[in-house]
Amino acid sequence: MGQQETVATSLADTVREGIGAALAEVDADLARRYPGDPGTRQPIHTVYVPGDAFTAGTLRSWGDQALAMLDEHAPDAAALAGVLGLSDELAGPVYERVRAKLEREPVEDLRIDFEDGYGLRSDAEEDETAARAAALVAAAYRDGTAAPYMGIRMKCMEAAVRDRGIRTLDIFLTGLMEAGGLPDGLVLTLPKVTYAEQVTAMVRLLEAFEKARGLTPGRIGFEIQIETTQAILGADGRATVARMIEAAEGRATSLHYGTFDYSASCGVSAAYQASDHPAADHAKAVMQVAAAGTGVRLSDGSTNVLPVGPTAQVHEAWKLHHGLTRRALARAYYQGWDMHPGHLPTRYAAVYAFYREGLEKAAARLAAYVAKAGGDVMDEPATAKALSAYLLRGLDCGAVDPAEVARLTGLTRTELDGLAGRGVMSV
Repeated sequence: MGQQETVATSLADTVREGIGAALAEVDADLARRYPGDPGTRQPIHTVYVPGDAFTAGTLRSWGDQALAMLDEHAPDAAALAGVLGLSDELAGPVYERVRAKLEREPVEDLRIDFEDGYGLRSDAEEDETAARAAALVAAAYRDGTAAPYMGIRMKCMEAAVRDRGIRTLDIFLTGLMEAGGLPDGLVLTLPKVTYAEQVTAMVRLLEAFEKARGLTPGRIGFEIQIETTQAILGADGRATVARMIEAAEGRATSLHYGTFDYSASCGVSAAYQASDHPAADHAKAVMQVAAAGTGVRLSDGSTNVLPVGPTAQVHEAWKLHHGLTRRALARAYYQGWDMHPGHLPTRYAAVYAFYREGLEKAAARLAAYVAKAGGDVMDEPATAKALSAYLLRGLDCGAVDPAEVARLTGLTRTELDGLAGRGVMSV
């Protein structure tokens, strides 16, 4: 008793040791390239506001406009459920949570735009706008009115606008530093990337800023916006987006798909440019595979069909946006881009319904996995990881409550983090 039984083997220890030595470099490369989920909250959407239109009241204004649209076009749960096809069981909880979200935190991620949404201005005007944006963002974080994530989209690294983009970024970051430092929720977006070398240039730029301001190396990350065909497939036939992630040297936080620029670069007619076009699906599938396991997250694009006008027209736009959002969620694109305050009700309704309708089944499967209880589905560790991540996303956005998740799973938030690969727990 207590003694390990001796079993027969044929291979010498030197064989195992030799294989370990031969794969040591591969082991290190896997750990570097594929660190897994960063374990932080991912916003469910990004709102873009032109630099000159952004004010201290922008976030609250978007929430108030969205609430006013609900009051006018879907004043109760049954009305919204009728438009979007929500079940009676989901209608009440979803509607209540949507209204509460719009009152409490209408925007999860805001990007102050100095690119397409802002256009070309005089240097003096853009300088002033960039400085003002920094002051407003810093003030919002100080007084608690900021979105969880905020930042700017600069102009791209193409020759015609490169210097202007660099200067705007410098003014904005410098303004934040002068106002007290970079906020934890800072997000920067680099648009219209075509070559991995442009990503490398962004890395060098941020390195120089960190050095100039005495910041910890690697403090500043950025998003890569995928808007051109060259960002998906290079002239050499390789997936350029994978090279861009590598070129970011660990600073890439996410990949954002640009629906209309990318569609246009593929020659898609304006009437058919949409996030569910086959060209869009192909690009996003390549992005998804390239980013898998790297810790770089994904964001879908937008729809340009705005919910404005008479009620019937608003309802049609809501149906479209709701359907596109649900489609993206099913395809593991958990973030998207909203262009109008009227998109907020359907963004949150689609996301909340997605997580609430699967809550009980996901929780039951996860509880059975942890308890080794079996059931009608035999899940593996990878599936348990996905189930935990699903519940965590629902918690982060407010679709589900910690108490109901704990009741259904018997697990704490820390245990869910561990199962999702965000902590040290393993089962």
